[in-house]
Amino acid sequence: MTNITVPKIPDGEKVDFDDIHRKRQDKDLAELQSLIEAHFIQRKKEEEELIALVTRIEKRRAERAEQQRVRAEKEKERQARLAEEKERKEAEDIRKKQDDDIKKKKVLTSMTHTQKTDNRKGAKKQTEREKKKKILAERRKPLNIDHLNEDKLKEKATEMWQWMMELEANKFDLSEKLKRQKYDINQLLARVQDHQR
Repeated sequence: MTNITVPKIPDGEKVDFDDIHRKRQDKDLAELQSLIEAHFIQRKKEEEELIALVTRIEKRRAERAEQQRVRAEKEKERQARLAEEKERKEAEDIRKKQDDDIKKKKVLTSMTHTQKTDNRKGAKKQTEREKKKKILAERRKPLNIDHLNEDKLKEKATEMWQWMMELEANKFDLSEKLKRQKYDINQLLARVQDHQR
């Protein structure tokens, strides 16, 4: 508020107090109106800021809800995919086991049939090579990889690698056993020869 200056009263003139009072009222009214206008401008500005803030909050809330919905959908799809993959793998394992069982039965049937035929006809015994072929045919696993994706192919390759390592270990054990048996046979033969002398 500006300082109110006391009006100068001219000497010898008649003072109009009503005019002074009216002027003061007009001035106070003008100041009051300017204060009211400033207050309403500030209030309008604050209301606009509040509306903008509420709008931002609502927008962020909607975005977060959408993100959660998308995340939940993706998780649901992932769970469904995992369940489907598990079911497919179980079905594949069952089918593989059935195939293996059928192959074993065929091999056993053919071996039984061969033995019966051999016994009836008195045919000569199988050579070691034929036995080896038969054993390899039994051990050979079918390789069905046409329907597998990249991850399953890697898994299959790892599985085959482990199987090959087991076969190599078995081969090593058997070769060591064979060496030991040959050594034992040579020792026994030497003893027999010494004994015969």
